[in-house]
Amino acid sequence: MSVKRLLVGFYICLAAQSALKAQPLPAVSGGQVIRHAHMPSEWVSARHVDVWLPPDYDGRKLFPVLYMHDGQMLFDSTHTWNRQEWEVDETLMGLSALGFPSVIVVGIWNSGETRHLDYFPEKPFGMLPQETRDSLYQSERSNGQSVFKGEIRSDAYLRFLVKELKPFIDSAYRTRKDRMHTFIAGSSMGGLISMYAFCEYPDVFGGAACLSTHWPGVFQLENNPIPDAFVRYLKEKLPKPGKGRIYFDYGTTTLDALYPPLQKKVDAVLRLKGYGGDQWLTLAFPGEPHAETAWKKRLHIPLQFLLRNSE
Repeated sequence: MSVKRLLVGFYICLAAQSALKAQPLPAVSGGQVIRHAHMPSEWVSARHVDVWLPPDYDGRKLFPVLYMHDGQMLFDSTHTWNRQEWEVDETLMGLSALGFPSVIVVGIWNSGETRHLDYFPEKPFGMLPQETRDSLYQSERSNGQSVFKGEIRSDAYLRFLVKELKPFIDSAYRTRKDRMHTFIAGSSMGGLISMYAFCEYPDVFGGAACLSTHWPGVFQLENNPIPDAFVRYLKEKLPKPGKGRIYFDYGTTTLDALYPPLQKKVDAVLRLKGYGGDQWLTLAFPGEPHAETAWKKRLHIPLQFLLRNSE
């Protein structure tokens, strides 16, 4: 290796260390957070993974595992971009006090500007005509920024979760490895990718919580074919009832105001597939916005739904 390449590597390492110093561990109300920094992957860009161990984690008992997207938003509002958080640790400790099982949480940080590419379900997008896909790649947010900053790669993101991250977590921690003790959750685009993971890997994930699921995919409904593509995908790929549990919800203000009619179409598919009360739940929260402040208020509901009978 040349001296020049060694120097480049040295400076990259220094830059990574500086970045880590600027990203302190989240403070939690109980338990412990262990950070696996800049976790490498064959499939996606490196990213932090924060693992929360509940207060009763003793290295002997086995625990269910909850994988959550947007991992930097879960535990500590003092370090988030909008000073909001999910309060995951407080919620799970509260449920544990009520008799629900303690859970290990794996918080996978999003990749920043390419978050949309990681979280947008790839196969439904592929159902659209090429001309439509090309047009959607030109979509912009209300501030004029591009929605997509490259090609969608959510299949690669799921391979990272299933083929790299889960085996690592199962080897490093005392986990229950089977699908009925492995859950996935997220909001907005994180809700979409949680739904997609449940459908693509039903033998891995036994339950998904999809809060404020962003069925439009982009940021307008007019002449938008994406929601119908998701419906077609679910008709083809939704696992048969009995393979696990899936939860959806939505508010009715801010961005969530777009969701009620789209969620009704999804709910119709679930009914058509034979999903009942034990396998599926959709709830509406009138007046609630698209924000962590709303999701933390109701997080206990999907967690209770997923975790019951999971001892």
